Amino acid sequence: MLTGPITPRLLRMAWPILVVLAVQTLVGVAETYFVGFLGTDAITGVALVFPLLMLMTMMSNGGLGGGVSSAIARAMGAGRRNDADALVWHAVVVAIAFGALFTAAAALGGPALYRALGGKGPALAAALEYSNLVFGAAIPIWIANLLASALRGAGNVKVPATLTAVGAALTLALSPPLILGWGPIPRLGIAGAGYAMIVYYLVATIAFVIFMLTPRSPVRLRIVRIEWRLMKAILGVGLLSAVGTLLTNATVVVCTGLVGKFGVSAIAGYGMASRLDYLLIPLLFAVGTATVTMVGVNVGAGKIERARHIAWTAATLSAAVTGLIGIAAALVPELWMGLFSNDAQVIEAGASYLRRAGPMYVFFGLGMSLYFASQGAGKVLWPVVASLTRLLVATLGGWYLLAEANGAVTELYWVMAGTLGIFGAINAIAFAKGDPFGQKKSELARHLTRRADANSNPVSPLSVR
Repeated sequence: MLTGPITPRLLRMAWPILVVLAVQTLVGVAETYFVGFLGTDAITGVALVFPLLMLMTMMSNGGLGGGVSSAIARAMGAGRRNDADALVWHAVVVAIAFGALFTAAAALGGPALYRALGGKGPALAAALEYSNLVFGAAIPIWIANLLASALRGAGNVKVPATLTAVGAALTLALSPPLILGWGPIPRLGIAGAGYAMIVYYLVATIAFVIFMLTPRSPVRLRIVRIEWRLMKAILGVGLLSAVGTLLTNATVVVCTGLVGKFGVSAIAGYGMASRLDYLLIPLLFAVGTATVTMVGVNVGAGKIERARHIAWTAATLSAAVTGLIGIAAALVPELWMGLFSNDAQVIEAGASYLRRAGPMYVFFGLGMSLYFASQGAGKVLWPVVASLTRLLVATLGGWYLLAEANGAVTELYWVMAGTLGIFGAINAIAFAKGDPFGQKKSELARHLTRRADANSNPVSPLSVR
């Protein structure tokens, strides 16, 4: 990772994750398809829970998970193998704490949140049933995702990819009979989708623990004394990244709530359409995971210029792929929406969003890729600023349209599309003009040190011959 061509190495690390996460995402689409047989209330219930569920998934994979990957990659790059191993147990402790936090938050605040998003009657009941199940299993979800992040940070992408593929197949096999009933298996409805997810993450957690106890693992799981310097290595990047993830998902929650003012069909349509936004995540996460590891290892080894080149190579690749997907979605949005519903109002509500947001996906891809590069470098302030700005524009712009301008839902979709462009632009400008690797600060520190040494050890004129 410290030498050789960048793009081939980036793609070699990214493609196993990309293929497997694409399969996992398609399984999620298939699960939504099966839930669709239960009716609009069930679809709406899933749509109401989806932002909070994605918040947890993104925080455990890309937020605090990114902190784990970054800390381990930098430790490996600097040759601190014992620290890299110790960071695995610290990651488990973090996972247990945040898993318990999400379980409590969903149980206590879920009903109020789903009502605020427009849920009521049977749709709210479906949302609560699904939410109580999936967030009840938050701890194994967090442990599995942070252990996967630890392996990826150490450069092993194959084991997490393989376990994800097996889990996707398991979920696909379990979802239809559990949701719809099959032979002796009773029809569990929306709860069946929750049970399928729980089984997958329990199996994944056990498999990760077993593998990371063996010598084949690049980093070993063993119980060690908790050290603040190691916890800080994870949380210093992970907490700020988690804030960025929280802001991103808060934007989705705000947008869902704003769309909810236009009725159940609008919520369902937007919920299904915005799943394409999240379909981009596996693509970006695949390249981003490779970017975190490669940038982190090179920063740890002091190879800053190579780390910068890796970051821009990954950003260009991500922007190109997401841009093509966005254009296709904008041109033929009905193809995507037709996968979930045959209700004309639901389809049109979602298609209207995709026509406006699709062309801006290129900026979303650019911004997310530079976010991952910043994680690898351990500097994530500007990506958080970009996420905060996006949230503020969506909130204030949406509020103005509804409260002051009496705007239509299509105008709200224009605001949402604009926030994607803002997110990408801020990240790109900050990365290009700023100091994402702390290089300028290091050079300034070295300069000040040289001046201090010169002042404390002046050369005497008498010593000059």
